[in-house]
Amino acid sequence: MRKAYRVKSEADFGRVFHQGKSTANRQFVVYTIDKEQTHFRLGISVGKKIGNAVTRNYVKRRIRQSVYELRDVIRPNQDFIVIARKPTAQMSMAEIKKSLEHVFNLAGIFKSEAK
Repeated sequence: MRKAYRVKSEADFGRVFHQGKSTANRQFVVYTIDKEQTHFRLGISVGKKIGNAVTRNYVKRRIRQSVYELRDVIRPNQDFIVIARKPTAQMSMAEIKKSLEHVFNLAGIFKSEAK
């Protein structure tokens, strides 16, 4: 995913955390906020409780790939942050994608005619 599609700055993360709406399942917490833009932006947070740097980066790559595969059904006018919880380190790619689809559906991230 291109850098334009990522939430990177501390100010943007803080805005989404404080003003956004949170939704969660056992594996992920998702914060969302609507914004005037032509595309969605994704932020990923994987804490040190998940594992060492190699494990955390592995989880981030899998989350990023899952969101990339779902990009056509995600509403364009929002920022969202995905926070990984401990079980994600042992999950397969298919399980991560299925869990993300579930929490995104709960959060209303998908376009209305999709999922």
